[in-house]
Amino acid sequence: MSYLAKYYKSEVAPALMKKFNYKSPMQIPRLDKVVINVGAGDAKENPKVIDNIIAELTAISGQKAVPTVAKKSVSNFKLRAGTKIGVKVTLRGERMYEFVYKLFNLALPKVRDFKGINPNSFDGRGNYSLGLKEQLIFPEIDYDKVDKIRGMDIVFVTTAQNDEEARELLTLLGAPFQKV
Repeated sequence: MSYLAKYYKSEVAPALMKKFNYKSPMQIPRLDKVVINVGAGDAKENPKVIDNIIAELTAISGQKAVPTVAKKSVSNFKLRAGTKIGVKVTLRGERMYEFVYKLFNLALPKVRDFKGINPNSFDGRGNYSLGLKEQLIFPEIDYDKVDKIRGMDIVFVTTAQNDEEARELLTLLGAPFQKV
């Protein structure tokens, strides 16, 4: 069991139970999954781009990433249905906690002029979205092997009923939110 998973059981869950006065331990919000998504618009012209992104995302997450395909054809973007257009990976369990620990404690502090992550990026149902501008902040990425700097979207899906519960959960897990 990873450090963060043990920490959740021993520290986070009791703190949430006390703060929100839950009657049952099953009401305590928990992190359900983390989805990492990288869009690659230039993959239309060069299909090898997808392979590079899959390799990078697999190194970052510790789990094999899968390509995503366009659902509809859009002539204005010269896009056909079925064309590989991005890469995603869904993390659960141990790998999810390891990634969250690495993101909050190793990667985000490496961002230049980092003041914290936006506390307003919740969706109203307890899920949080975070956008990164470059993949180079992760220690697994070798700068010399990167063909192009790409951003990524990271979504934290929780079982929380509202944003306040989710914010408290992520804060206790180590999320560096900006001070308002």
